[in-house]
Amino acid sequence: MNDSTGNSMFVDEEVRIPVGDIHLDARVRLPAPDCGIVVFAHGTGSGRHSPRNRYVAAVLERAGLGTVLLDLLTAEEEHRDLSTRELRFDIPLLSGRLAATVDWLAGRAATAENPVGLFGASTGAAAALRTAAERPAAVHAVVSRGGRPDIAGDALTRVRTPTLLIVGGADEIVLDLNRQAQQHMTVRPRLEIVPDATHLFEEPGALDRVSALATDWFLANLGTAPTASPAS
Repeated sequence: MNDSTGNSMFVDEEVRIPVGDIHLDARVRLPAPDCGIVVFAHGTGSGRHSPRNRYVAAVLERAGLGTVLLDLLTAEEEHRDLSTRELRFDIPLLSGRLAATVDWLAGRAATAENPVGLFGASTGAAAALRTAAERPAAVHAVVSRGGRPDIAGDALTRVRTPTLLIVGGADEIVLDLNRQAQQHMTVRPRLEIVPDATHLFEEPGALDRVSALATDWFLANLGTAPTASPAS
């Protein structure tokens, strides 16, 4: 099938992923049956429709990688979180749902053999790192965009997955928090600073740089060849 830009897609479907007594809405796009798959963990007050994550996802897809854009909160939870702001920082909750998504991919015949990576933004980066610590055999790479790895807790010391931290050079507080988080990780992650970029990478060319860095990282660590079925 072809998408709206003319790109050929082996799989392009809206799905509902069961997690306990709820379902998470997601969109799965695979350019090929044996491609690596990148699952996006959105950040503060965001979701699968995040324009920045969709932009990065499109770049990954053009490079031959699959993507899963999903909502880590239900519609009712998102509405509540707009007022309370409590769920977006509930890393155990978010990482549990992200891990369930990784398990769901491993349990599907169409994706059981595909290597999986995680792309986390803002608080979603902490959820991605915690999931990598909990699913070391299933998660092959992590990329954090303007992330908060510092709130991943003691999971930082248990991460063995190749990790790339991307931070804007003008995002000074988050940059400092990322540098602090580096010191707590047994496997030291790579830190890439995008010059003059702020937290949302809205400056001209900034998101392009993020996309290029993420693409290179995932291609190096996921590639397009299938691996053994991941085990949790």
